Amino acid sequence: MNMQTKLMISALGLCALPLAQAAEFEDFGRVVRVQPRVEQIRMPRQECRTDYQQVPVQQQRGAGGSIVGGIAGALLGNQIGSGNGRVAATAAGAIAGAVVGDRVENNGRQDVAVQEQAVRQCRTVEAIESRTSGYDVTYEYRGQNHTAFMQRDPGNRIPLRVTVEPAQY
Repeated sequence: MNMQTKLMISALGLCALPLAQAAEFEDFGRVVRVQPRVEQIRMPRQECRTDYQQVPVQQQRGAGGSIVGGIAGALLGNQIGSGNGRVAATAAGAIAGAVVGDRVENNGRQDVAVQEQAVRQCRTVEAIESRTSGYDVTYEYRGQNHTAFMQRDPGNRIPLRVTVEPAQY
């Protein structure tokens, strides 16, 4: 081996010396306390209810009774009257017959009726929901307490990655 190769190997060895002294291994710490971290989240939601209101509705009146009554009244008036009074009796009979026919067909029916109508009313309500976002874990390792935030509760012991490095003076 020539001298230049030996120098390069020695230089690489010196550079790798700090890496060779550092060690990493796994160990476990004892869990002392687990505190859930809870967040309050606002969630709007709809609350709806249905009320019933009385609403006036225009009713349709029937015209068939007025027509039939008017014709019957006119025929009757025409039979009663004579001469020039026949025309007046026919007209009066038609009017009276139409009024009576209307009352018979639309008996008890009013022009305006009341009907129930459903009315839906909604409002937005803020609901507050609590969610656990993780855990503040206090654990003991070699006589010292440490704290870490974790997504899950680790149980009675926590796995640790321990790195040992030489002190720099």
